[in-house]
Amino acid sequence: MASLAGSERITRDDVIKAIGAADDVTIAQIIATGATIEEFAEAQAWLANDEPMMNSGRPLATGRVRELVDILAELEPDDDDHREAGSPAGSSIGQG
Repeated sequence: MASLAGSERITRDDVIKAIGAADDVTIAQIIATGATIEEFAEAQAWLANDEPMMNSGRPLATGRVRELVDILAELEPDDDDHREAGSPAGSSIGQG
């Protein structure tokens, strides 16, 4: 039976291979999007570096790819220096 690798729906094994350990809820959310392996790879490319994709004229991610970007972004560690452990999320230095 021949199959088109890019058109297959993503499976739990695909998710684990691509992102490593993730909680069952996150894996279920990814699978529930109904995304294909190709769409999952595109979402990962957007997360890795969106600038080259925009520079190549690609439109912003939409649909299932956008859903995947949102889910996968939650797995990324925060780079926000203002969100230190124990400090309120909305605090800012030098208020008022």
